[in-house]
Amino acid sequence: MTRTLHWKVDLFVSEDGGTTTARAVLDTGTAKLSAAGKARCSPQDGDVPEIGDELAAARAMKNLSLDLMRVAYHDVESKEAGPSGRPAAPVSGWSELTT
Repeated sequence: MTRTLHWKVDLFVSEDGGTTTARAVLDTGTAKLSAAGKARCSPQDGDVPEIGDELAAARAMKNLSLDLMRVAYHDVESKEAGPSGRPAAPVSGWSELTT
């Protein structure tokens, strides 16, 4: 069975007084997840807004990724409970990939 989905991630970045904030919003079509990230310019560093944008956005997407993994693990656990409420044999072959 081939399955193709289109999930959309919007990234909102704003800067105010040396602090950059980012919000990443994942829309799966049936659910939405949102996570934030922040970056601050150190007083001894030069003002390069692009670096703050990149750091805040990366942190927001990392947090979004962690939230999505928590949702997935919860879903796997709920599918693996047998009729007695005790864990049954795993119903999926999903495992964590390391890079």
